[in-house]
Amino acid sequence: MPAAPRRRPGYIVETGFSLVELMMVAAIGSILLAITTVSIGYILDSTRGDAALAGVTSQLRRARDLAINRRRTIQVDFVAPNEVRTTQLDIPSGTTLINQFFLEGSVQFVQFAIVPDTPDGFGASSAIDFGNETPYFVVDGMLVDGAGAPLSGTVFMGLQDVPSSARAVSVFGGTGHVRGYSWNGTAWVEQ
Repeated sequence: MPAAPRRRPGYIVETGFSLVELMMVAAIGSILLAITTVSIGYILDSTRGDAALAGVTSQLRRARDLAINRRRTIQVDFVAPNEVRTTQLDIPSGTTLINQFFLEGSVQFVQFAIVPDTPDGFGASSAIDFGNETPYFVVDGMLVDGAGAPLSGTVFMGLQDVPSSARAVSVFGGTGHVRGYSWNGTAWVEQ
């Protein structure tokens, strides 16, 4: 417990903070506020990218599981700027729309010029790179093109003009395995 100020007879003791002390506290508070504001912007962009990655990964895995469980071919369409549509090809003919998923938070399919292809190397010529083919999951879980040949590819997404939000999902045609990546500014990191 601090000692009480000593009083001398005839003097008034005033306690409180000096102007210099108050200005120092205000300066430190301003610096912390600026740092927090910058960090929150980066965190929000990163969180939006992560949510998109999780959503697209989930949709692709679900489409593969449906193809195996229903013993039907499931078509996956990536509709610009931000929609993943899964459709079941019915027997003997016709289709049934299974699901429409939309990327949220202004995230869209986008390929950044400064961001290279994923380590899987399936292509980075466009935001949705399956070699200009429509991908289908078939009953054995493979991802194939319209002729039934295995089709590997990558889907790139992020916030327009914000490379730090870049995310990618690679699909291995022969197995239908789905792998997600996040861009850390210098390299892809598997999620």
